[in-house]
Amino acid sequence: MVQTSPPSFTAFLGPNWLASGPLAEVAIAVMKASRIAAAPPIIIFDDASGRPIDLDLRGTEREIVARLPQPAPDPETLVDHPAAPEPRGRGRPKLGVVAREVTLLPRHWDWLATQPGGASVALRKLVEEARRTGGDRDRSRAARDAAYHFMSAMAGNLPGFEEASRALFADDRRRFAGLIAGWPDDVRDHAVKLAFGDRAGG
Repeated sequence: MVQTSPPSFTAFLGPNWLASGPLAEVAIAVMKASRIAAAPPIIIFDDASGRPIDLDLRGTEREIVARLPQPAPDPETLVDHPAAPEPRGRGRPKLGVVAREVTLLPRHWDWLATQPGGASVALRKLVEEARRTGGDRDRSRAARDAAYHFMSAMAGNLPGFEEASRALFADDRRRFAGLIAGWPDDVRDHAVKLAFGDRAGG
């Protein structure tokens, strides 16, 4: 069974961290902070992508929470935890698979036809193997992209941004940390957390 982390969001009050966690908690914290006179600009980020998001924070806490976008269901969760078992009928069992068109060259179909279980089983095995072998690489790329999007919004005008971005995508953690050392503490620490999973001093 695949374990997935719940979506996390982070809000900044100017250059200072305000709140992190589930969207409902962050939204309420932002609503309260925004009603303080002369509050600095507040930005909410989706930690998975590092991109800013917009929320409608009018009304009561209950109304705000009711308007929040609902996360899309995880396909892995849907397969691992079906909503309700359906009575078994005759024919092949339901496996949670989805039928879609796949376009391959003739030699690919010829090879798939020779595999045990047929083309569908072989394709599923190939995809699962690719996910296992490429999972860490894909997660690292997504983390760097999220850190870059966050940095672009919060630190695009700060000294060293361009060089830090190059170090980020070169996966040069030491140079990256050195280049952003002079940034506001919370901005620096959150960029490192998104990129590498911990704080600059860790």
